[in-house]
Amino acid sequence: MQNFEFYNPTRIVFGEGRIAELNRLVPEQARVLILFGGESARRNGTLAEVEAALGERHVKHFGGIEPNPSYETLMRAVEQVRAEELDFLLAVGGGSVIDGTKFVAAAVNYSGDPWGILETGGRKITQALPFGSVLTLPATGSEMNDGSVVTRKATKTKLPFKNALVFPQFSVLDPTKTYTLPPRQVANGVVDAFVHIAEQYLTYPANAPVQDRFAEGLLTTLIELGPLALSDPKNYDVRANLMWVATLALNGLIGVGVPQDWATHMVGHEITALHGLDHAQTLAIVLPAMLQERRDAKRGKLLQYAERVWGLTNGDEEQRIDAAIVRTRDFFESLGVKTRLSDYNLGSDVVEPLVEQLKTHGMVKLGEHRDVDLATSRRVLEACL
Repeated sequence: MQNFEFYNPTRIVFGEGRIAELNRLVPEQARVLILFGGESARRNGTLAEVEAALGERHVKHFGGIEPNPSYETLMRAVEQVRAEELDFLLAVGGGSVIDGTKFVAAAVNYSGDPWGILETGGRKITQALPFGSVLTLPATGSEMNDGSVVTRKATKTKLPFKNALVFPQFSVLDPTKTYTLPPRQVANGVVDAFVHIAEQYLTYPANAPVQDRFAEGLLTTLIELGPLALSDPKNYDVRANLMWVATLALNGLIGVGVPQDWATHMVGHEITALHGLDHAQTLAIVLPAMLQERRDAKRGKLLQYAERVWGLTNGDEEQRIDAAIVRTRDFFESLGVKTRLSDYNLGSDVVEPLVEQLKTHGMVKLGEHRDVDLATSRRVLEACL
């Protein structure tokens, strides 16, 4: 296990009815901008509940943040904050809204072109507005981390950034707010959390049994709860545990002291940027192919994954690895999330433009060994067809 430092200042307020506690969580004199996505938060009463909890505070709204939050939309929120002299942000929604809010928080007082936040990976952020979140879609873990991903529509560029100044001050997690989610979003959330864990676990042995067992426990919990969340959408215990797994999948804890991959995410980002697929859809497409392509480098962990997560002990090593990759793909498919580019009417002609995008964005040395070059990414994408 490597040396590490773990820091996470986000307060989690978990359980049914906890939105009411915004009254104590948000400063009394705050001038608040509520950021949200579509109109579902208004229709299902969540926005009204948030507004009631905020009481007499000065409150403004900004809606329309996309499932893949766009720079263009978020810059309009930045201008609203500046023009109306707002000083506290409150994200109400899923990971995309929270990701977008992080960008707004960092961009309002950023020195220079705010796109520089993405181009530098967040390294030049020196200040950010305080913000909190009310989570309505468990998936990305953005409610308890300092990372974000933003897309610039004009250039079809999707880039991540990370900075400790954009940790949420708090996040309210009420599982009942997930009851009305469409099945597609629930399934996407399960896949997203699953791949977040895999990117931190399926690397190489690092003498980190605590992190390994933690990751394996989260993966097996997702395998158990994913189908139940779809078949029994108002089961509080299922939704509560699913919400907590998604948060733990990317709050930094399972990744400390161990190598991390993230090649699947970087390739997936380019698919979303060029072809508009949901983030989780791209992960379900890329991960099985990525594991197959890099099975030798990941052999030790793939065998451990096969045994501990899928219970595969029969056959030789190659057979067990094959079976684990098949089980992974089948799990995604069982949730209704397709795992081939062809399932989305994308053919071999998309491969080279995607590779060119990776090159343009400097994604030429990916993975835990930094050995996923453009040739490797090309083979992965060809295997995704």
